[in-house]
Amino acid sequence: MPKINASTVAEHRAQQREALIGAAIDILVNEGAAAVTPAAVGARAGLARSSVYQYFDSSAALLATITEEAFRRSNEALTRAMATANGPVERVEAFFAESLRLAAEGAHRPAVALMNAGLPPACRQRLTELHLDQVEPFRAAVRELGAPEPALTADLIAGMLHTALTAVENGTPLDTVTQRTLALVRRCLTPAGGTARAPEEGA
Repeated sequence: MPKINASTVAEHRAQQREALIGAAIDILVNEGAAAVTPAAVGARAGLARSSVYQYFDSSAALLATITEEAFRRSNEALTRAMATANGPVERVEAFFAESLRLAAEGAHRPAVALMNAGLPPACRQRLTELHLDQVEPFRAAVRELGAPEPALTADLIAGMLHTALTAVENGTPLDTVTQRTLALVRRCLTPAGGTARAPEEGA
């Protein structure tokens, strides 16, 4: 059993639950959704299967929790990044830059694994809902800019982000992808006759 330092029972249980979620995500990413079972997760976390059942009563419960966790941590990082941006163009830039940074850290891998896992319909629907919630601040910034066909514009720019994420995940240097992507985003979103802010080194 892993050594867990906690001053209260509640903290101990929270740490155990976090360890189990981490183990489940690791199994999901490396072995697939079918391998995420209470027994396997307990073994990976160093806990007995009976202990796992105190937190998750089935494989479905584990997958449902991973579904939420796959987005929660990224959403918190994206919210922090966008909170310091001034204006809608800068918020889009912050969303893109932070998304790419998270991709470089592997933060998107659980969500990608879940989307390709053949989950039950309810889990897939929840994944879609979580994804829409995650991109809404970016889409709202595009609407605020008054871009023509804002929904279509957001979809097209999101396609650029998807390509950039793939490039990072395939090993293209993060700084290179980020600078080029942000330059293209500014070009797309700066009004005709406006002045785009020059890309910053290491942005």
